[in-house]
Amino acid sequence: MTKIDIFSGFLGAGKTTLIKKLIKEAFQGEKEESLVAFCVMGGIFGEGIDLKREQLIGAIIVGTGLPQISNEREILKEYYDKKEGMGFDYAYRYPGMNKVLQAAGRVIRTAEDVGIIELLDERFLQNDYQRLFPREWEQRSVCQLSNLEEKLTVFWEEKHL
Repeated sequence: MTKIDIFSGFLGAGKTTLIKKLIKEAFQGEKEESLVAFCVMGGIFGEGIDLKREQLIGAIIVGTGLPQISNEREILKEYYDKKEGMGFDYAYRYPGMNKVLQAAGRVIRTAEDVGIIELLDERFLQNDYQRLFPREWEQRSVCQLSNLEEKLTVFWEEKHL
């Protein structure tokens, strides 16, 4: 049986630094077991932790990171709809993709890093999202549950030759 440590919970004053330290320690050194950490996109762990090389070899990003609907966002949306017809992009899509890219950026921190970024949302197949992908993501593949294991195996075999 594989041991899995899960870090989760709500953060408050003082807990953030402690949890960051615990996670950093958990990722250091050689491991015989797997470590899985669940983090909120846009939270401190999506932006504020630096795990290099094999400390972090993948991220599964669920959703497009769209911010909640609010009066401020709707005002911004109306403004850019009138100005350029791109209100949704400025109010929601761009801030959401910024969170996605921040979370994905945790995987590749140095030139030697290798890892997998899985985007779990069919909206990422739309041109409106794909045009926002960094050029380093040009060689990507679309996976289904039926071929995911095979694609992961091929990726890691090619990268460790």
